[in-house]
Amino acid sequence: MTNAVAPLPTTATPAPAWPRGFRSSGVAAGIKKPGLNDLALLVTDAPASAAAVFTRNLIAAAPIGVSRAHLGTASRRIRALMINSGCANAATGPEGARRATASCAALAHALDIASDEVLVNSTGVIGVHLPIERIERAIPDLVRELADGSCERFARAIMTTDTRPKWATRVVRWTDGAQERTCTVTGVAKGAGMIHPDMATMICAITTDAAVSPTDLDKMLRHAVDRSFHRISVDGDTSTNDSVFALASGAAGAAPEVPLTQAITEVAHELALMVVRDGEGFERGIDVTVTGAATPSDALTVAKTVAMSLLVRTAVTGGDPNWGRILAAAGRAGVAFDPKVICVRAGGAPLFERGAPAATSRDVVRAAFTASTVEIEIDLAMGSGSDRFHSCGLTSRYVELNADYTT
Repeated sequence: MTNAVAPLPTTATPAPAWPRGFRSSGVAAGIKKPGLNDLALLVTDAPASAAAVFTRNLIAAAPIGVSRAHLGTASRRIRALMINSGCANAATGPEGARRATASCAALAHALDIASDEVLVNSTGVIGVHLPIERIERAIPDLVRELADGSCERFARAIMTTDTRPKWATRVVRWTDGAQERTCTVTGVAKGAGMIHPDMATMICAITTDAAVSPTDLDKMLRHAVDRSFHRISVDGDTSTNDSVFALASGAAGAAPEVPLTQAITEVAHELALMVVRDGEGFERGIDVTVTGAATPSDALTVAKTVAMSLLVRTAVTGGDPNWGRILAAAGRAGVAFDPKVICVRAGGAPLFERGAPAATSRDVVRAAFTASTVEIEIDLAMGSGSDRFHSCGLTSRYVELNADYTT
């Protein structure tokens, strides 16, 4: 079989460039349908600081174990990240681990680096062995196609049921004496189903050219993930392959910690919202904001319970202003509050206040429930805790996509 570089489909939004010190590629290795790019590679010009957050699913995929081991080395410096789509290499036993390790060795040989300087992940169908021979044959093309600049080919090669690629970027600016300096944070992600906190099938790579130690990068990444990918859900399922990787090339020198952390968090949050808005069968988004909770944890619990309620989600899908489902979901969240003082709104319009239905016209309420994103606000009037959770309606298209995923 001859490996090919598939042409890029047109996209309305130009893909951003990787930060300095990074190159990427994407080729068709024959893992998915013929002609579709399904093998992606990101490399650094020099050893880069690395960190990652992985799925908490006990059935973690083989590449997760390999990447965890490689990040566990003393230096935590990485030269390459390779991701395939079309096969998750999960629930594949010792042979799955052998194949994931073999893919690292093959890439390391082609790049003339050590195997433990390679991180890998896979996405696709669970319980299928990684076609390692196809990957090994594709690696020469993958390395030959490496280029700096646009992240588009990499972003498209990791897609599965995604309808569009996902990327985000930020520039951090600061002054060093009289000199203005900059660094860049660019991230790409894939995900449309099996999306839920812990992690939310979702894979993300966030890169920066700032000089950051692996320990500090890990701290920044965990801060960002907790405020982004741990605040979204499409279907309540946590994948076997969820991962967020962070790599820092150091090409731009040291950057101030606070604005760099903010930039990484903003990129992660933007990508997380893209994942929800591209949820399988997506028609309408749901954003639930809870304020006035006794604690931030209580606020998150209520917001997540409402956003994940099947009854709320189906009402949103139908544009049905059945706001009683919101109230019922909040009441079963396990968080103490007084129903006589809470206030529930949708799109800013009061639905329930002072223990009774609000005097808002049904047309106004229906308009709130037929918006592209249904904005639900719940004030518990118990304290100052607040949080937010994002999900989407549950559609018949989601059921269709997942009823015949492998057939």
